[in-house]
Amino acid sequence: MIALDHYLLLSGLVFAIGILGVTTSRSVLKILLSLELLLAASNLSFVAFSKFNGDYNGQLIVFFVILVAAAEVAIGLAIIVLMYQRLSTIQADELKEMKW
Repeated sequence: MIALDHYLLLSGLVFAIGILGVTTSRSVLKILLSLELLLAASNLSFVAFSKFNGDYNGQLIVFFVILVAAAEVAIGLAIIVLMYQRLSTIQADELKEMKW
């Protein structure tokens, strides 16, 4: 049987990979993907605690986190499309030099 520690270790590992991706990536698309990893890691923790505590409140929170993640992806991709139309690049470094 898999213990709670295993789930939390995996969640921590995925969260660390997400933090590393957000802090080191130059592409806005990679940053959005890393943010999704952060949300997935938090969802895994919520589900693991929910399973081992015997209540379903954590799974309800996961449902709302998934809703927020879907909205974040839609808005983020729209921003990337607009950024590519105006700058012809999706590099995060170019955002500093944007003047409208």
